[in-house]
Amino acid sequence: MLSPILQTKIESQISNSKIMLYIKGTPQQPQCGFSAAVVQVFNSLGHPYESANILEDPELRQGLKDFSSWPTFPQVYIDGEFVGGCDIVMELNANGELATMVQ
Repeated sequence: MLSPILQTKIESQISNSKIMLYIKGTPQQPQCGFSAAVVQVFNSLGHPYESANILEDPELRQGLKDFSSWPTFPQVYIDGEFVGGCDIVMELNANGELATMVQ
């Protein structure tokens, strides 16, 4: 169950960032291959993004699963909308859609 305080925190992070990545680790030191792949894609696009390390905050980690109805990480939000995880980001990047989404 997502607490109102945590829901507000997540909504604030998402709305205050054009691109928000919830990853395992940091962009400088991702802690899983999927998070590393997503960070690499967004670094290659050259647009600034924000990130949160879900390994440092178990409450945030569980809360995001409830918030997005998505059980795995990374989780990517663009313009306040949930985009998906690694597979979806890779597919959108490969077909060119991701570049237009971050403009």
